[in-house]
Amino acid sequence: MKFEQKLFLSLIFSLTLYSCTNKKESTTPETKNITESVYATGFIKAKNQYEVFGQTTGVIEKIFVQEGAHVKKGAPLFQIDNKNFKIATDNAKLVSFAADYTRNKDKLLDAEKTIDLAKKNLIYDSLQFQRQKNLWSKNIGSKLQYEQKELNYQRSKAEYIKAKTNYNDLKRQLKLASGQSKNNLEIAQLKEDDFVVKSEINGLVYQINKEEGEINRGEKPVAIIGTEDFIIELSIDEKDIVKIKKGQQVIIRMDSYKSQVFEAKVISIEPMMNIRTRSFQAEAIFTNKPTKLFPNLSLEANIIIQTKQNALTIPRKYIINDTYVMLEGGQLQKVETGLMDYELVEIISGIDKSTKIQLP
Repeated sequence: MKFEQKLFLSLIFSLTLYSCTNKKESTTPETKNITESVYATGFIKAKNQYEVFGQTTGVIEKIFVQEGAHVKKGAPLFQIDNKNFKIATDNAKLVSFAADYTRNKDKLLDAEKTIDLAKKNLIYDSLQFQRQKNLWSKNIGSKLQYEQKELNYQRSKAEYIKAKTNYNDLKRQLKLASGQSKNNLEIAQLKEDDFVVKSEINGLVYQINKEEGEINRGEKPVAIIGTEDFIIELSIDEKDIVKIKKGQQVIIRMDSYKSQVFEAKVISIEPMMNIRTRSFQAEAIFTNKPTKLFPNLSLEANIIIQTKQNALTIPRKYIINDTYVMLEGGQLQKVETGLMDYELVEIISGIDKSTKIQLP
């Protein structure tokens, strides 16, 4: 009898314990403000920030700037050793000087004198030939004399034509040599300019990656330059990109300012997705910014899609497949949802404030 009583009490205790441990969490909808947003990660970068690369391979001979220095557009940053190219440039200068068209006009003057002389000979031989031709028509003189005068005339005519042709050829060759030598000098100077790495913008030198004496191979940036203004680069998942528009408010949190929240707005969205990360890039600017910023500071962001006041909401963990909730007793109830954030979901229809639902 005592054994049966103990067994009965143990069973009652077990049933009570089972009932207590299987009691599911429940709640009722509440009226709250809800904000739908898209999560994004990102980092801070200087406006117009770019990586500086040397165009040629060689030893870095001179560094003209320091980290933190302000630079003007076109200001020299690095000098790469270019002794061989400097010699080539000097040679090109000499050739260009020697081949300059204006410095070779004496050659054209000589050619013009040759033309004048040939013209005088042609006039003289032409008159002699005409005189001999008139005499020959009157049977005066010999045929040999006539033919000799005609031959002299034809020879002078050919010499005159040749002198003019030589002049034109010489003029064209001088112009060609002058133009080519100037082009070769310009090419040599451009190549020499490649050995001086210059700033592309007015900005600030944020980082220098090389030291004097190191070799530049053009594979890695030698410096990073940007302006003193900062922008936010955001990475947005492809499933959220259709919700993003220019002008949307962005809430920013940074590890560097853990206790503070900053605001920004979206200014641009890149139309091409990054295949590797399956994400899109967007840029934002601060509308209220920290007192001090540095490039490459990491951040987390929430891009505000829309906000609704006094919405009927339930915790997101109570929604099933974005369509159903579970009533007390386990029955499923279909609902129409609206805005969602990371904790709440708006209920448009299907249940009201008095409906008790349980955690599925």
